[in-house]
Amino acid sequence: MSWFYDNWSGKEPEFNVESETKGALEVLEWAYQIYQDDIVYACSFGVEGVVLIDLISRINQNAKIVFLDTGLHFDETYELINKVKAKYPSLNIKLKQPKESVAEQALSKGDALWERDPGKCCNLRKVIPLHEELDHVSAWISGLRREQSPLRQKTNYFNRDDKFQAIKVCPLIHWTWKDVWRYVYEKDLPYNPLHDKGYPSIGCAVCTERVLEGSDSRAGRWANQEKTECGLHLDSAPKR
Repeated sequence: MSWFYDNWSGKEPEFNVESETKGALEVLEWAYQIYQDDIVYACSFGVEGVVLIDLISRINQNAKIVFLDTGLHFDETYELINKVKAKYPSLNIKLKQPKESVAEQALSKGDALWERDPGKCCNLRKVIPLHEELDHVSAWISGLRREQSPLRQKTNYFNRDDKFQAIKVCPLIHWTWKDVWRYVYEKDLPYNPLHDKGYPSIGCAVCTERVLEGSDSRAGRWANQEKTECGLHLDSAPKR
């Protein structure tokens, strides 16, 4: 358990929500000043992800970024990662993989676990790998926005994360979907082309579907199931 997590009071500095980045750049500046190399950005490489990467690169060109490589992502996601690596060559981007490959998981847990028990699949391929990464740092950055879902509406810039026993930093909480895309177009940032094809939220290819216009942005994640989150932002600790 880190000192920052153990002593977190829930108070945070005041940031200017009316600034050009709605406080995001100021939050990141403060976070890197406080945590220095003891912070990592867990990036899904959705459109919010490339926004945060660009903001982070303005503050720390050697920042640590981890992508949870489940082995089940869309080809377009991997192509985007390569584009981002080329655009920001000094960033330390790591693809974190689970202990078992998809084929090994099929042998030990049965084929297509994501269909039979998506919660367990996410735990094995995302939650536990992130836990392994965050065991070594005091804080992590996430692209959560309050607009995304009812579960995320009470997210603050800095949050005590009991699941990972670290401080979760969420710079984009006040950004709207329009704010995100405005920044991408203004900065000419690369992004996943699936966003232009009806995929506002992009996860594993086997669990992500297109969303009808006007539907909730996360409606395509685990469609037709009660599951709405992969587990990274839920309170319960992961089972290893």
